[in-house]
Amino acid sequence: MGSPAPRDAAPSTDAAAALLSGLVARGIRHLVVSPGSRSQALALAAAELEAAGLVSLHVRIDERVAGFTALGIGRETGMPAAVICTSGTAVANLLPAALEAHHSGVPLLLLTGDRPPELRGIGANQTTRQPGLFHTAVRWEADLPVPVATDDDGDGAQTRELDAVAATALAAALGAGARAAGPVHLNVPLREPLAGAAPAWMTVRAAGSAPADESVEDGDDAEASGAHYQGGGGIGIADAAPGLEDAHVLDHGPRTVVVAGADAGPGAEELAHRGGFPLIAEIVSGARFGRQVVHGYRALLRDPELGGRIERVVVFGHPTLSREVARLLGQPDVEVLAVRGPGEAVNLNGATVGVDAVRIGSGESDRSWLGAWMRASRAAAVDLSPRAPDADGLSSAVPQQRLGAINAEVEVMRAPLDRATLVDALWRATWPHDRLVFGSSRLVRVADEVLGGKKVAVHANRGLAGIDGTVATATGVALASQAGGRPGVTRLLLGDLAFLHDAGALLLPPGEEEPRLQVVVGNDGGGTIFDGLEVAGVAGEDAMRRVQYTPQTVRLEQLALALGWEYHRVTTRVALDQVLTASVGGRQLIEVPLPR
Repeated sequence: MGSPAPRDAAPSTDAAAALLSGLVARGIRHLVVSPGSRSQALALAAAELEAAGLVSLHVRIDERVAGFTALGIGRETGMPAAVICTSGTAVANLLPAALEAHHSGVPLLLLTGDRPPELRGIGANQTTRQPGLFHTAVRWEADLPVPVATDDDGDGAQTRELDAVAATALAAALGAGARAAGPVHLNVPLREPLAGAAPAWMTVRAAGSAPADESVEDGDDAEASGAHYQGGGGIGIADAAPGLEDAHVLDHGPRTVVVAGADAGPGAEELAHRGGFPLIAEIVSGARFGRQVVHGYRALLRDPELGGRIERVVVFGHPTLSREVARLLGQPDVEVLAVRGPGEAVNLNGATVGVDAVRIGSGESDRSWLGAWMRASRAAAVDLSPRAPDADGLSSAVPQQRLGAINAEVEVMRAPLDRATLVDALWRATWPHDRLVFGSSRLVRVADEVLGGKKVAVHANRGLAGIDGTVATATGVALASQAGGRPGVTRLLLGDLAFLHDAGALLLPPGEEEPRLQVVVGNDGGGTIFDGLEVAGVAGEDAMRRVQYTPQTVRLEQLALALGWEYHRVTTRVALDQVLTASVGGRQLIEVPLPR
């Protein structure tokens, strides 16, 4: 028998194999690919790794969608997904997701194909200066050398160098050497031939493990445990973080509240519980649970006997949903301690002290202070649950009583949804094994105002609070949280403009596994969030409608059906409850018409 034919090798493919196998060996389990010519070696290597059962591959034709899908995966797992795209404007479309990852502290890897350096700046097709494009946002970046031909079998100098790049990139994305996790950019210039046969050693290396001296969390273990990426999590409380002997001590005395912003995690509730402090937790904080949660906190912060007497604030996460909290954190005469977490540091008064951890000092908590807040909180709590049936009336032998009870029940069933009952229905339908994602719409502020405490996993892109990429982010959260057959439904609540802004994320390739995802659109025909802002008192009616409200009349049913989504239009609480609690087997778009 003759010797086997040599494989049709290409330096670009060998380099892609070395880089991706190094990432996968260190725990990367999700690759998101947008197709393109210059990045084909990376894309084809990703397909080989999927065929070997080593990664989950998600293909998106829109790079902005790809970036936010990866962001959602990173939010949920705490491990970055790697996004692969071609050169030119494709790379620029990753910038919104990179900025959100930077400001929220979410790990993200960007692998961008590029022309070789000699083609930059001379008018070559689809070529721009990609190195440095994300410079202000990334934890680390590298413009890699152009691969050269080698005859090694996966153990040569070039392969070892790219493996070291993979190790450095992953560590940087997870926050090594930086204050928090975030995006990393690897620019990969490639010369023709742009692809060849994949080397046999690629899957062997990818299936192996990282060197023993590399302390990078294993993505398989993180996902198998259902790990949920929530900012500080339990970190920030000294007893939960051994070794932080220099934790800031909170002595009893100053009248204190704990504020939990986006991605604060359960550490905020733990501190409030231990210290006997009122807990002001945004709905997107992951900390709105426990006995010390303050209901109706906006009005209470405006109360001079409560908010007006605060002397010290301990902040977790990134508060963004109320002006009252922003005003409190900006007061120069209030001591503000910000527990460092994954996102941007909070310092609204110019004198906020950042701390890595806090612990409760000795002494008795101020029970009168907590009691005053809790009494006011109970008075401000809102019960939005549907009225219970009149069992006595329905079973009465007196016709008038029975008819009155029946009419009351019919009235409940026919009552139209409003924003408060909409957010309440989603909150009640969501359980710890589910995920709830909020878009940056008017509805998240309504939810923050009226919903009570409940320990569920919540996500929201509040780093920059943009409306872009919301559907893609929720899709990434769903894919990651349901990996390996884990139970649960991901629900996304957003307004019609945020939904339409990311309509491209509704498109999934045939053959890819569908996540259990319910996208609930509160459709009020435009941007009604501006009705409550200063511009509503300044702009004329016509101008307000034209450039702020921006009305839309899209038929969401046709859009959903064209892109393979199951569609429901609901107008009552009873109908919405039925849809939300029925078995979910794939993607559902639920439209809820709302008045302006």
